[in-house]
Amino acid sequence: MLDADEVRHRLDALDYLVDEGTATALHLAMALGRPLLLEGEPGVGKTAVAKALAEVLGAPFLRLQCYEGLTAAEALYEWNHQRQLLAVRLAESRGERLAEADLFTEEFLLERPVLRAVRHEGAAPPVLLIDEVDRADDEFEALLLEFLGEASVTVPEIGTFTAEHPPLVVLTSNRSRDLHDALRRRCLYHWIPFPSPERAARILRRRVPQAGEALVASAAEFVSRVRGLELDKAPGMAEAIDWVSALGALGATDLVRDDVVHSLSALAKTPDDREAVAAALRGAPADGPAPDTSP
Repeated sequence: MLDADEVRHRLDALDYLVDEGTATALHLAMALGRPLLLEGEPGVGKTAVAKALAEVLGAPFLRLQCYEGLTAAEALYEWNHQRQLLAVRLAESRGERLAEADLFTEEFLLERPVLRAVRHEGAAPPVLLIDEVDRADDEFEALLLEFLGEASVTVPEIGTFTAEHPPLVVLTSNRSRDLHDALRRRCLYHWIPFPSPERAARILRRRVPQAGEALVASAAEFVSRVRGLELDKAPGMAEAIDWVSALGALGATDLVRDDVVHSLSALAKTPDDREAVAAALRGAPADGPAPDTSP
């Protein structure tokens, strides 16, 4: 079992830098065999945690992307209706008649990510990412409770499947809505904050190695500062990486060149945000007159 320091070192070797709190949360999830709910603003790297952890453990990686209207047939299991219909027709061609129970067996069962994680056979249990669970409906959370609490899935026509080696489950949420207490009780919890400017600079050096030290340091400090503005979408590390990459493509070595403002489409994702960030870049009040940012 990896301790927190080993988790950090192994993730570091994959160029995924985590703080002590995140490393400890991952260690406890593995040690206690509990699902881990990660919350934080979009762009702090919640999804990447699960992917990197699967690579560290040499484990299969399964992902369930949540969205409004997600159902059990898409998340847990469904029946292969085409094969069932074919079986009926073959039986009829032989003068036979299939009972309903004959059509609802494992032969006709289609595994979706959750059931696939439960029934996985192999030395290393899989890492299952249930991504952006807050985007799914309330009813979907109820579908997950048995799985999160007992590492099992019940198929009414067959019975209950229980994992021999429970998967490591990571759920992520951007807090677009409140999750039910029943789901939270079944999970360990960790909040991932935006990285400090110092840690952001370390990440940028790893992800954009061609960028100069002065550019990386000033960009990390600036991104941290603009998160305090009234923005529609605060820039995450993905946007910061894109922006520093764009600055490098422009040949910029600092943030004082006039053409740096034209790279802000990599950092700010709405017109209002772009104006506010451009104002901050030029040293103007964020709520003052917008500068001319036209190409």
